Amino acid sequence: MENKKENFKRVAENRTNKIINMVGLLGNLTNSSFYEYSDEEIENIFSAIQNELDKQHAKFKKSGSSRKKFEL
Repeated sequence: MENKKENFKRVAENRTNKIINMVGLLGNLTNSSFYEYSDEEIENIFSAIQNELDKQHAKFKKSGSSRKKFEL
């Protein structure tokens, strides 16, 4: 049976790798043979992603604010 720490590590690694792969797929949109886009559209995409990352990061900072040092 997994403990909470092992469960966190397993799920976090899986989800993080999925996110990294999906972000990598955005790079496929640079193929000008298939896609056309403006600088504004690209900024909107990455701004939306960054805003969500910042929001989720803040949740971890709040829940771990009593910790003095980083641990996994």
